[in-house]
Amino acid sequence: MQLLNYLNFKGQCEDAINFYQKSLGAEVIMLMRFQDMPPEESEACQMPPGLDEKIMHAELQFGETRVMMSDSPESGAAEFKGFSLSIAADSVELAEKYFFALAEEGKVTMALAPTFWAKIFGMVEDKYGVSWMVNVDSDEMPSM
Repeated sequence: MQLLNYLNFKGQCEDAINFYQKSLGAEVIMLMRFQDMPPEESEACQMPPGLDEKIMHAELQFGETRVMMSDSPESGAAEFKGFSLSIAADSVELAEKYFFALAEEGKVTMALAPTFWAKIFGMVEDKYGVSWMVNVDSDEMPSM
């Protein structure tokens, strides 16, 4: 089994994709717009006007992990509550790079700092409201 994350943006998906490419080095492995939907499917779904150029489905590769995303036909701001995406960085330098890139126009919810379980750990909400945790494992993990 594979468990994947799916983020639903409300009109900002393409901007988010560009941001994640720039800040985290994400690679787009698939992208489909609502205008790519066969006409009979589009009519059956009764999609609201103005969605043609919006993202119906995209898959991004972040290192070894895929994240899927789209633009929801609903209006208003997207809400990402009750979960965080977690980055296991290979070094403190990479963790700092990712953390501060995600914090650009976002909000730091826990400053990046050493902890008893990690060389460095921090939490940030990016400018789209997606919550991220950035971590570099300690050489000595606490025992359970």
